[in-house]
Amino acid sequence: MIHRFSLTILLLVLVAGWPARADFFDGLAAYDAGDYYAAYLEWLPLAKAGDGDAQSAIADLYLSELLIVPAGPNERRRIQRTTVWWYRQAAQCGHTVAQLNLGDLYANGIGVAADPVQAWLWLGLAARAGNAWAAQRQVEVGRIMTPAELTEGQSLLGGWAAPDGCRQ
Repeated sequence: MIHRFSLTILLLVLVAGWPARADFFDGLAAYDAGDYYAAYLEWLPLAKAGDGDAQSAIADLYLSELLIVPAGPNERRRIQRTTVWWYRQAAQCGHTVAQLNLGDLYANGIGVAADPVQAWLWLGLAARAGNAWAAQRQVEVGRIMTPAELTEGQSLLGGWAAPDGCRQ
């Protein structure tokens, strides 16, 4: 299962002190009030502009199916792929919680084909940023990897660089 903290507490900690965050906090207030679509509408422009907190929050909305109730398995897969896309946007630019969640999605094959190398990479990036749960989860994933997969994961992690254009 995806390890998530209380969205409200986590996001408040992550964004404390940042200027011009009124839209994010408006989205957080809507989320806390149970108006998930209003939260989405507040966060979407921020997410499109590269804000990792907003990208991760939108991914959480999709993952928990708070925006759309799937009408069938195809809809559920589309929602899961959208979740992965938003987590990846934030994870690539260093958002630790998104890295952790993306790694777990790869480990469990949710929204993507199960891929222990990618799981190990993303969990490793979150662990390198100090997330103890990600470090523990990375060890668990490493136990099921072949030596070749582990070598590939170590190479990817060692050579990791955020893409150009990250705001984080």
